[in-house]
Amino acid sequence: MTKDMCLRKAKVNQKLKIKTISAEGELGRRIRDLGLIPGTELHVIGKAPLRDPVALRLKDFTLTLRNSEADHITVTPLED
Repeated sequence: MTKDMCLRKAKVNQKLKIKTISAEGELGRRIRDLGLIPGTELHVIGKAPLRDPVALRLKDFTLTLRNSEADHITVTPLED
């Protein structure tokens, strides 16, 4: 059984599926405009040395998020 977790806690090379976005208002809109919506699959491709920001690969592009933004995204790990 897989456990849901905050995107901040994801490990490099981990494949995930977005479950929920808890951000509201302007931040929530911005996150969704970037293509981060429930059901989207993504791959964590890297983290900066101090762990902020995190680099994600989704669809056909790479995106970086600050940990303060990643805290609002709940993900489910995908089995390989």
